[in-house]
Amino acid sequence: MLFFSYFKDLVGREVTVELKNDLAIRGTLHSVDQYLNIKLENTRVVDQDKYPHMLSVRNCFIRGSVVRYVQLPPDGVDTELLHDATRREARGG
Repeated sequence: MLFFSYFKDLVGREVTVELKNDLAIRGTLHSVDQYLNIKLENTRVVDQDKYPHMLSVRNCFIRGSVVRYVQLPPDGVDTELLHDATRREARGG
């Protein structure tokens, strides 16, 4: 639940999602659910030469089980908040 809560706070921000098949998609985070399924809007492929068939895709739904990484905006990471939340979750509360 820690990551779900964190990602909910990033709705409306631009993120890059790298999939397990090496496809990286950048877009505006529209929604995320408890399974970390992600919906992106205004998407664009990072490596357009390698994936030209993805140029026309503007919105996409990404199943959480195929996500390798999510690159967050540098100013969107509050490390103190994450540390505190991690400590609370480790204590069970």
